[in-house]
This record gives sequence, C-alpha cells and structure tokens, in this order.
Amino acid sequence: MSATILVVEDEPTIQSLIEVNLRRAGHVVQLASDAESARRMVQEALPDLVLLDWMLPGMSGIDFARQLRGDARTRSLPIIMLTARAEERDKVDGLEVGADDYVTKPFSPRELMARIKAVLRRHAPQATDDAVELGGLSLDPATHRVTAGGMEIGLGPTEFRLLHYLMTHPERVHGRSQLLDQVWGDHVFVEERTVDVHIRRLRAALEPSGLDGLVQTVRGSGYRMSAG
Repeated sequence: MSATILVVEDEPTIQSLIEVNLRRAGHVVQLASDAESARRMVQEALPDLVLLDWMLPGMSGIDFARQLRGDARTRSLPIIMLTARAEERDKVDGLEVGADDYVTKPFSPRELMARIKAVLRRHAPQATDDAVELGGLSLDPATHRVTAGGMEIGLGPTEFRLLHYLMTHPERVHGRSQLLDQVWGDHVFVEERTVDVHIRRLRAALEPSGLDGLVQTVRGSGYRMSAG
C-alpha cells in the first residue's frame, strides 16, 4: 500500500530526484521547500513519514524536527533527516532530537528507498506492501486480497484498510478516535460511531470463515485484533 511522504527539501534537483523515486515506488508525495510550508501541510493532514533536509531557508530542519516532537499530535510521526552534514556530532544531534534515521548526501536513491521502507515497517506497517498473517487470516496489500483457508474474503476499501491496520498492530487496544486517525486520516471529520459500523461490516465479512472472533470488542476502550 502507498504511504504519504512529505519531502522537505529546498534544492529542486534533489527534490525532483526523490519525488520520482518515491512515486515509482507507489507512494503519494507532498513537497515543501521550507519548514513553514511543511508545517502548514502537516497541520492540514498528517503524512506517514517526513523526509527532512537539515539546511533549509528560515527554520532549520533540526528545529522543525524538534517542533514536531514537541507536539502531541506529531510526536510519533516518523522522520528521516537528509543532509550533507556527515560529522558524527551532527548525526548524534539529529538522532537525539528524535529523527528515526539519518541519511547523508550524496545518497543512493535505492538506499534511501530501503531506509524509508525500513522506517515505515517499524512505525506504519499498514503503509507497506508486506503481506501479513494472523490466526489463519492472510492479507496481501499488493493484490488487495484477504484469504482464510484458501477462501477469498470480499471486503470494501474501508474494511480492508481497517483490517490491515488491526492485523499489523495485533493485541493492542485501539480506541475509536485512534482508528479514525489511522484508518480514515486525522483530517477526516466523521462520527466516532462510524468505526462501529465498519467493525460490524468487517465481522460480517469474516463470519463465513469462522474468524470473525479475531476482532474483539474491549468494553469501554475500543477494539483489538487477537489470535489468542
């Protein structure tokens, strides 16, 4: 599945190179040339990952990263620093401010794509094309298929995204507001009870396979996917 990646880079040639490679990998790309533009874009809707240059006009990338980490809404947003500053002290500063990875220029586009995939796999596995299995249920984002015991299960797009998120975060309890942010997007304003409607649809689709019990209700808290 595609991830939405915000590229904050003021050098047009590098920005274009990154954009081409990200789009080729199937990702949705947002572009910003300075931290202020990036900040406005993040306020409108959270991306899945920020690829952030250190040296930017106005606010530096390191200060913008510090700002993101200081806000509860963006505290866990994955950040990869991209910079020509290759000294060990610079790398330490970048990681200490909360960056998840640190890539130095000049860089290999292939290596950068691999680093992005690795960070997404850790922080947002639902944004990758990795197949996932749980309790006899198999989901393949690349083919958009869900199967159980060789039987294909038909799901609508929202139920598919909901199931993918739950399967990639097993055993955790997710509140309705959290599911809305992660599955619908934090820029989409819908009633929390909408989650209940789609959970019912998901269970109904899973029922013929006998695996509807994998989706559990945790009274007063939300929902959990559990094979136990």
